[in-house]
Amino acid sequence: MSTEENPAAAPRSLAEALRGRDDAALAALLRSRPDLITPVPTDLTQLATRAGTRASVVRALERLDRFALQTAQALAVAADPASYGELLGLLAGDDGDPAVSAALPHALATLREQALVWGGDDRLRLVRTARELLSPSPQHPSPTGLGPTVREATAGMSPGRIQEIVATAGLPSTHDSVSAVTALTTLFGDPERMSALLDEAPAESVEVLERLVWGPPYGQVTADPAARLRWLLDRGLLLPTAPGTVVLPREVALRLRAGRAHRTPEPLPPPVEAAATHRPQVVDATAAGQAYTALATVEELLKDWDEGGPAVLRAGGLSVRDLKRTAAALDTTEPVAAFWVELAYAAGLLASDGEADERYAATPAYDGWRELPAAERWALLVTAWLTATRTAGLIGGRDAKDRTLSALGPGLDRSAAPEVRHRVLTLLAALPEGAAPSHDAVLARLHWERPLRGGGRSTAGPDTSATEDRRGEDLRARIARWTLSEAEMLGITGRGALSAHGRALIGAPAPEPRNAAQEPTGPGDKLPVHHLPHHRPALPPPALSPTQQSTATAAAARLLAPLLPEPLDHVLLQADLTAVAPGPLQRPLADMLGVLADVESKGGATVYRFTPGSVRRALDSGQAASDLHAFLAAHSRTPVPQPLAYLIDDVARRHGHLRVGAASAYVRCDDDAVLNEILADRRAAGLGLRRLAPTVLAATADPAGLLEGLRAMGFAPAAESAEGDVLIARADARRTPPRTPPAPVPDGPPVPDDTLLTAAVRAVRAGDLAATTPRRTSAGDPAGPGELPRTTAAETLATMQAAVLTGEALWIGYVNAEGGASQRVIAPVRVEGGFVTAYDHTADEVRTYPLHRITGVAELAEDEG
Repeated sequence: MSTEENPAAAPRSLAEALRGRDDAALAALLRSRPDLITPVPTDLTQLATRAGTRASVVRALERLDRFALQTAQALAVAADPASYGELLGLLAGDDGDPAVSAALPHALATLREQALVWGGDDRLRLVRTARELLSPSPQHPSPTGLGPTVREATAGMSPGRIQEIVATAGLPSTHDSVSAVTALTTLFGDPERMSALLDEAPAESVEVLERLVWGPPYGQVTADPAARLRWLLDRGLLLPTAPGTVVLPREVALRLRAGRAHRTPEPLPPPVEAAATHRPQVVDATAAGQAYTALATVEELLKDWDEGGPAVLRAGGLSVRDLKRTAAALDTTEPVAAFWVELAYAAGLLASDGEADERYAATPAYDGWRELPAAERWALLVTAWLTATRTAGLIGGRDAKDRTLSALGPGLDRSAAPEVRHRVLTLLAALPEGAAPSHDAVLARLHWERPLRGGGRSTAGPDTSATEDRRGEDLRARIARWTLSEAEMLGITGRGALSAHGRALIGAPAPEPRNAAQEPTGPGDKLPVHHLPHHRPALPPPALSPTQQSTATAAAARLLAPLLPEPLDHVLLQADLTAVAPGPLQRPLADMLGVLADVESKGGATVYRFTPGSVRRALDSGQAASDLHAFLAAHSRTPVPQPLAYLIDDVARRHGHLRVGAASAYVRCDDDAVLNEILADRRAAGLGLRRLAPTVLAATADPAGLLEGLRAMGFAPAAESAEGDVLIARADARRTPPRTPPAPVPDGPPVPDDTLLTAAVRAVRAGDLAATTPRRTSAGDPAGPGELPRTTAAETLATMQAAVLTGEALWIGYVNAEGGASQRVIAPVRVEGGFVTAYDHTADEVRTYPLHRITGVAELAEDEG
């Protein structure tokens, strides 16, 4: 039975409306608005109060799609309460709109589920706080562009002036201002009479109305208005609100708009169409290549910082100079280098060492990551990227205090980032395999789904279309753009289309196969619009839980693994002192070759160059010349070129001929002619050398500086210990102490799981039962509404014992060990030893309570017992 047939059944408040919901509907409310469950409300009245607070309502409005928000905005300018027909008229206009009519039930159901609207279709009420936020006022214009009603605009006007307006408008005079305002309102709401009135208006007056009709509705006038304005003011089509300010009344604007509250209702989300299509195999292969490049880039970054990375700024983060050096080392741009640095940090592979001279370095987790298969290494990176709230695209910008945001520094967390990334990938997954949308289409769809979740736009701001808002590039739009480019760099997408392993990563089902008529014929062909999932509005799917994400990531890694190249165990040595690696190398080979040679170029094949310096580096690490010859012969598919063999032998012959130790430093050599050569060289002036013996030179420079200086002069000195033994200079990797990845900054309270929702709904129901169950009262009962019952210990014991015999339920007040007071409805089972055992309706279980903690007891009313 509807509320129209049974008015007594109509809820009188939001709390009563919530009491009419079943458990599934209450759980849906708490799931969609998790701030309402922190902490769990004691009863439905408290839940309704919390749902009406400003902070909670603002948060709920920010999570509405554009049409649901337009529906709420229309209710804010409608009568309170409004009927479904009135609401439909405001959204569809006098001429009607089939799309609006079809989408309105879904939008209204969303507002009801979110507890922003309550009441039956004949008495729709917007929550008071939402009405205050969305209703028009001089300080906060309505998003609809409408102004105040005639009644609101004439509130401070003199009765005589109101009667003058009524007479000029052709209406009979009235005895009071209230009836006069009602007559004006009726006139402006009557289409035929309004048309007749406007037909008499001068053309210049009509132009004034056309400028104000879609907002803002306020205008400025002089003390002596022009004739075109005077004609409107005399008939109440414009009303003064302050000296020099006039407003277009809401009723007049709605008539001029043909009844529509919004210029452009948007009942359907903008379609995300395919701008280009590619063969799925090409997309997957391209994405796999990008995924392998991502792994190589992260590994190269951290290898470059193996002996200690850049210093940490005093305020935290990398300096601009260090970021430029990192970009040069990675052969990329600074924004891209910042992304890789932040990705390694989010994955827990990079952190600061915490020393006095604090520097960045790889973490111990990096060593374990390097030993994983390539697909699993990729999975760890993309999982960290999906859930990270640190946003690399902000680097180089300014914070609220006009300070530059630096890589690895504070101020980069944006709680909306994970949601936007997941939603962008979900939109790509909704397209057929191989389909790549345009960036603008994705941004328009995201803005429709969350029009208020931008860069600080006010809830009551002007109503703009998605196309207009894209010019502003709000935060969500910027994150979406960064997501599209970052997903390409990570190999989640290929050529702009989501790969098969990218679909698995977000748990998206495989798309339905296309028939021959739908198959694209070229890379630029667009898919038919009707094939794309935009025909009905729907809430974005939630992100995966940690368990679901772990399963999805493992599935993505399995799909990616066959597409990645197998590591090679050989190189091709060239006569020009280079080696070509035609693909990725196995780790031992790559590590050794990285010491023995310098990387000259990267790409599909990596080119290494052998130099005297690189060969000396290998000898410094403890390798002998024979070891290097054997290594190259074992791993080269071509014979070892003679120039390379000569280079190794020549460097080895001179390696260690000079010995450097600590005096503060000294140089010794069995050939005094070599020492004479060093002393005669002008480049040695800064080393502070002097001869102590025919075969020994002392230096004021430290051993490390002396080694570097002599190597710069073309010598190959070796360091020695205090005992005279040669020191092996292996490249010891510097690691930080164990570090955990940065924790994402949550976007409000976490979404409760099903177990918590079930327990919360049960607790709220039971608490509401205790708060609303009628009880018997007596003349001396001091307990008022909402207060705990108070009885003496003897009365409490006697009532409990009687209830055990009769099986009746009782209402009690209870104070726990922490001093928290609560009301409960119990059915006593046994009373003994100072305790009562009872079935507690509040907790939905049998419990035992100490009698001394029960403040009082009252019997339930007979009609409710």
